[in-house]
Amino acid sequence: MQGSKLFKTVLIIFLLIGIVLILVHAKPFLVPLAFAGLLSLFLFPVTRWLESKGVHPVLGTIAAVFTFLGALAIIISLLGWQLSDLAKDSHQIEQQLTQKISEARKYIAEQLGIPEQKQDEMMNQQKGSGGMSSMFTGMLTGAGAFLTNFLLMLVYMFLIIHFRRHFINFILRLVSPANRAEASAVMRSAQQAIEKYFTGLALMIMGLWVMYGIGFSIVGVKSPIFFAMLCGTLEIVPFVGNLAGTAITILMSLGQGASLNMLVWIAVTYGIVQFVQSYLLEPLVVGREVSINPFFTIAGIVAGEAVWGIPGMVMAIPTMAIFKIVCDHVPSLKPYGYLVGNGEDKKKTKTRRA
Repeated sequence: MQGSKLFKTVLIIFLLIGIVLILVHAKPFLVPLAFAGLLSLFLFPVTRWLESKGVHPVLGTIAAVFTFLGALAIIISLLGWQLSDLAKDSHQIEQQLTQKISEARKYIAEQLGIPEQKQDEMMNQQKGSGGMSSMFTGMLTGAGAFLTNFLLMLVYMFLIIHFRRHFINFILRLVSPANRAEASAVMRSAQQAIEKYFTGLALMIMGLWVMYGIGFSIVGVKSPIFFAMLCGTLEIVPFVGNLAGTAITILMSLGQGASLNMLVWIAVTYGIVQFVQSYLLEPLVVGREVSINPFFTIAGIVAGEAVWGIPGMVMAIPTMAIFKIVCDHVPSLKPYGYLVGNGEDKKKTKTRRA
């Protein structure tokens, strides 16, 4: 009996190791496919609604994909519009940053005893031997890979949405007839959770635009709308995105000649917005359908970054939400669903009984 349990435990450990290795080495294939799957779940209602109005399934699928592209184009256009205003001060920003860097180098030389020549040598070692040519080549390669993955994602989205009934029937055929109703409930719950997550995320981003815009305007940041949109849009990367946006705002404000007092108030604005987001905005617009325990939220984001980088961080929370839904519907996995969640299910049950 003990030998059987030990064998099962070892088998599970090797299975987990195998899954991680597959995720890491199959990243170029899996990342666009995973993004397409999550976005397709979000766009299913658009296609269903169009088909219910008599629209041809192919045209409904194309309309759903173009809905996503339209929303993306609006965000990029707004950011580009604001960035064009910021670009007018690019020369002044460059001069200010150069001056601040020079002052920082002098401070390091005087206080830490590291001569500026030595600092140059250390910087050159960090840059490596390739120089600007290597960096330019890397940027082109990265841009090409991103464009390829984006186009692949669009193709996958179209195919997943168009053949969704085929995939659903395949999943139902994997389970016994007695469990098919439960499997259908799991798929519906997963689709609704993803729909709720992305809808809530969009509303949260717009709420962050407003809050950061008001805060940065009061503080006196130049081009406050651009930085507000930047900080809000980067919320697609949980935790890290807002922090990175605020850091960019501080750096650019420093380049625009901001005082130390203004930089402190930018940080204070970030803290206030984070408080409102965590305790008011997020529970209100995202809800409890995708509510994950804070420990596993952070752990999942860190694990996602370790496996897939930034794409893994973006997909961590919706993936864990789907995992929790599956666990909640499988009796043997319910303890894991409770562990990943925040205990709200138990509270709901007590309230209903009362």
